[in-house]
Amino acid sequence: MSVNVERVLRTLGDDYRVIDASGHILGRLSSYIAKRLLEGERIVVVNAEKAIITGSPENVFERYKEKYDRGSKEKGPYFPRHPEKIFKRTVRGMLPWKSRRGREAYRRLRVFMGVPEQLKDREFEKVDVALYEKVSKTEKYVYLEDVSRYLGYEVRA
Repeated sequence: MSVNVERVLRTLGDDYRVIDASGHILGRLSSYIAKRLLEGERIVVVNAEKAIITGSPENVFERYKEKYDRGSKEKGPYFPRHPEKIFKRTVRGMLPWKSRRGREAYRRLRVFMGVPEQLKDREFEKVDVALYEKVSKTEKYVYLEDVSRYLGYEVRA
């Protein structure tokens, strides 16, 4: 299933910011994005699979596997396996999801794996408060792509 990137970006309009998630800590970046979405900005995130989750790999995999296995296939709750959907779900957890304001903020977010052809010429933002090199003191981390693969996501060409 391929995404029609032009159509997705057209729904946002012309005034949006592009943030490159590679090398950023997932939770810190998500909270920063959630704050900006609540202020009314439109945000596009690229390279979502290259976001970093800190902690020992065994604990991170176990925590995400527990979230994925929770519930039933018929009734849910459902937890995504795709890296871009896990990223969106993380941002959603930091928004007031049950209010109109939170849902409208969530609709202003678009997340992509890799960099779509239509965004190659755009300038990407780096968020200093979420960069792994500047913030983290630990050597233990996992990429979001690895977590997705552990949950059973397969990259199809």
